Amino acid sequence: MRTSPEGNWHYELITEGLMQLEQIREVLFEGDSPYQHVLIHDAECFGRSLVLDDKTQSTELDEFVYHEALVQPAMIAHPNPRTVFIAGGGEGATAREALRHSSVERVVMVDLDELVVSMCRKYLPNHHQGAFDDPRLTLLHEDALKYIETTDERFDVAIIDVPDPLEAGPAYLLFTQEFYRSMRSRLNPGGIMVAQSGPTGATFYEQCFSAVANTVGSVFPQAHLSEAFIPSFGTTWGFVMGTPDDAVLTLTADEIDGRIAERITGNLRSYDGIAHRGMFAVPKFLREAVDAETRVITREAPLFVV
Repeated sequence: MRTSPEGNWHYELITEGLMQLEQIREVLFEGDSPYQHVLIHDAECFGRSLVLDDKTQSTELDEFVYHEALVQPAMIAHPNPRTVFIAGGGEGATAREALRHSSVERVVMVDLDELVVSMCRKYLPNHHQGAFDDPRLTLLHEDALKYIETTDERFDVAIIDVPDPLEAGPAYLLFTQEFYRSMRSRLNPGGIMVAQSGPTGATFYEQCFSAVANTVGSVFPQAHLSEAFIPSFGTTWGFVMGTPDDAVLTLTADEIDGRIAERITGNLRSYDGIAHRGMFAVPKFLREAVDAETRVITREAPLFVV
């Protein structure tokens, strides 16, 4: 845990020269798994939070914005999602959002870090809301890349919810062209993949987002960009969806709201037809950055966020 000299404060660099601080009420868990440093704490502004390798992953205050933005557009764009693959998603909130859909028969969640999942299951009940106990969920603790390369199972929707590609972290290979190709081969006809893709603020997008978007676009017929503002991250956050067509852009607000009413149990707090239009109307500088991007992330040329 990083603390300031003045007291019990969590701080992290948003970029070099820009820092975000939050006063900690209580540390619930801190330790090291074989893969990363794990911290769960209660803090003054964002509430109970998961922090991996000093990077905030999810907070009680605004996790619903992130998880609905990641999961629901892809699930709603698919005409009948029955099988879902999740890479990562240790808090259980990604699975929670997928399992809201009445059409879903099976969710396979593959998260390498058993310690993260077990601590989230214990300390973040408001995140997972019992998703780990849903009989439709199969939870595996293994390498998601190896799983996708070796499984015979096929999926309607794949959701890639892993930490940013840090050099010392376990997730960087899940941002590569090779992984996206393997993932596409495991999708049913009409299948959709969506990946959390890093910050999209005007001073942040070159870290990760434009390269991820270009890499997804090198594998899938269509790559669609979206973003949502996540206060605990200090910026807007981006998602890239790989699809066989542009259905996610042509759905009207009324059609989206109709599918939500037909399919989803419980109330969404952030995502609906109007929010969808805003999420996919990304600003001009972001579209231009993706159009101009030449990097394709591969095993031979991985991307690491500093």
